[in-house]
Amino acid sequence: MIRRMATNPVPQFPDGFLWGVSTSAHQIEGAADEREPSVWDAFTAEPGHVKDGSTAAVACDHYHRYREDVALLAGLGVDAYRFSISWPRVRAEGGLDFYDRLVDELCAAGIRPVPTLFHWDLPVSLDWLERDTASHFAEYVSVVADRLGDRVKKWITINEPAEHTLFGHALGAHAPGKQLMFDALPAAHHQLLAHGLAVRALRASGATDIGIANSHGPTWPASQDPADVEAAGFYDLLLNRLFSDPVLLGEYPEGLGELMPGDDISADLKVIGEPLDWYGINYYAPTRVGAPQGADIEFGGLTIPAELPFSVREIEGVPVTDFGWPVVPEGLTDLLTTFHDRYADRLPPIVITENGCSYAGIDDQARITYLDGHIRALHRASEAGVDVRGYFVWSLLDNFEWAEGYARRFGLIHVDYETLERTPKASYTWYRDLLRAQR
Repeated sequence: MIRRMATNPVPQFPDGFLWGVSTSAHQIEGAADEREPSVWDAFTAEPGHVKDGSTAAVACDHYHRYREDVALLAGLGVDAYRFSISWPRVRAEGGLDFYDRLVDELCAAGIRPVPTLFHWDLPVSLDWLERDTASHFAEYVSVVADRLGDRVKKWITINEPAEHTLFGHALGAHAPGKQLMFDALPAAHHQLLAHGLAVRALRASGATDIGIANSHGPTWPASQDPADVEAAGFYDLLLNRLFSDPVLLGEYPEGLGELMPGDDISADLKVIGEPLDWYGINYYAPTRVGAPQGADIEFGGLTIPAELPFSVREIEGVPVTDFGWPVVPEGLTDLLTTFHDRYADRLPPIVITENGCSYAGIDDQARITYLDGHIRALHRASEAGVDVRGYFVWSLLDNFEWAEGYARRFGLIHVDYETLERTPKASYTWYRDLLRAQR
């Protein structure tokens, strides 16, 4: 039985705090025949890559129904909408016209557009293992900024390069389906370089409100055994600090810089470390990590190979989502206070660019409980001195959940994938009421 929410109100956040929701282009837009192919189109075309055999060719059909979706955003009462711009769509004839229309619709509704310039849907002709892709990205960013910069003020360069590297290039569970293990590190470096070049391109266009959306979570050792502590430290280095240190400090963690491609890593790091106006964090859960266990491990929909120098363990005694992810709100407070202590004055203001959960049903009380707990955890971090400026729920709509297909529902709004009818869930009403109370 799901417990109903406590009635005590969520604490007040400061005036000017930005409340929003997030989506991504490939997961909701559809209209695949009106853009160039992406690596995800190629990946989903091969049998066995997506659990239900589906593709995002139609998805939520947001491309044709964006006015309906903006009306739902307006009814929700958010300050901002984080969406992503499809690089393959921009490369097609007239592709930017759609984002012109979307941005105009958002502005007319009084909602701040917050586009992400890359959310995993790389044009199929490009490859993050190639250095030139970073330069191509900067050129694309300039085109988008020149077209939309008169109305878009807040920008996100890249979404979750850690996951795109690990799942897409090291383990092969996501597009482009490469299984390179540690030979995937060039994909990480080139995405980070692309981020830095994008910051420079946006600055050249006059942008003054730029961030990145990196995924992070605290890493908890499975025990205090030295082998578990060492494994957890390595995991944290690989999934957290590899992607935050270069951006915030302009340097790779010790021992990793020499593994990166290029003739002059120090010059690349100057680009990667271009100052940001804020730092975006996508948070879902902590990870409990121990020493290798000598066998592959199935965890969170992924196979963790035995040859990795760590193993991911279950966090016992906590609820889990329909995806099997642990629900640990205090992990968000832990993460943010750790970042505050680690990076000190090098840490710009933080925006939570994603936080959400997968649960079935329209009366989704479990999602309400999840969001309530995490927003309270965010407030505790703020009280502890972390400069937090915004919070975006993932996601506005149920959508194509990558290799899981349509089996996982993260939305505040239910989507019937046969009729494409939208139905606001209980969590939509709860979030709407929360936002009203915060004003």
